Amino acid sequence: SAELCLLPALDALFPPLPGPGGPGPAEAALGALPAELRAAVRALVGDLDALFGALGLREESFAVGAFSRVIAAELASYAPARNRRKTTSNKASVVFVDRTLDLVGAVGHHGDNLAEKILSVLPKLPGHKTDVMVNMVELTALQATDETCSIIAPGCLAQPNDPAAKTLWESFMNLKQKEAVMEARRHLVEAASRENLPIKMSMGEVTPEQLSSYIQLFRNNLKALENHCGLLQLVLATVQTLKHLQTSKWDNFLAFERLLLQTIGESEMPSVLNQLLPMIKSYNKRTKDDYNCEDFIVLLVYMYSVVGEIKSGKELDAAEEEVKKSLVKAICDEPEPSPVLRKIT
Repeated sequence: SAELCLLPALDALFPPLPGPGGPGPAEAALGALPAELRAAVRALVGDLDALFGALGLREESFAVGAFSRVIAAELASYAPARNRRKTTSNKASVVFVDRTLDLVGAVGHHGDNLAEKILSVLPKLPGHKTDVMVNMVELTALQATDETCSIIAPGCLAQPNDPAAKTLWESFMNLKQKEAVMEARRHLVEAASRENLPIKMSMGEVTPEQLSSYIQLFRNNLKALENHCGLLQLVLATVQTLKHLQTSKWDNFLAFERLLLQTIGESEMPSVLNQLLPMIKSYNKRTKDDYNCEDFIVLLVYMYSVVGEIKSGKELDAAEEEVKKSLVKAICDEPEPSPVLRKIT
């Protein structure tokens, strides 16, 4: 979008974690990093230099975190970057932040943003890191029950040739979810009116069922389908996200995170872990509303990131041991572990 550019080629670049064998904060220099990481840092610096060159920028770098300091220093001393800074006039401030300092942001569920939910919930488009597959079966006469109907090519979010879809995507990113869903309805109604489709405008809250019924109007009209294909893909992505199981879980996560913040203030970590324990259930004991293993890992990352420094002791060791045991058992009982669990094991 106009305000956000993602660089997915570098998404695996992660600061080394402190601990046994890992460099401590005092050793923050490029030479102290493993060879593979050094190469990745140099690749990032080269890519950033090319990006700033294309934008005609002269940057001033700021760093938050030891690893970010390494990258900022490398960019400052990179010969092509030094030459570029002498010849360009547009100033920019660049802030590097270690990803390990913002794990709460990555695993929390506080955003009331439709774009974030679509990107989190729908399956990734093969070969892409920042786009998703939108099931297009609804626009056909096929009655396929298969979730991943492979006969029909999936839709996606990137619609550079459809101005209405581009505008709608901006609202998904910038408005609150409720307003963004209303925008989706407005765009659909306008498109249907332009095509003289028999649309009945209704007021009040927008439901996924209502959006689906509007989409159905385009189904048998090939010209209308072709004219508004980009827009229909974004509205279908909205419908599929709102109906997705993970979206109802999103609110459960948010409630649990708020409760956690209150509880952590009043009690110690062991009692919070003991509260979590009965919720860890194996595959055959879980209902669709229960958290799965991956959900628990996300919750634990959130908990430990929010707490910060933890007072260790026998009580904490015992509580952690119980949670570990339950989690390991649940992971071992998974009939089809997700890619993340397979990586962990």
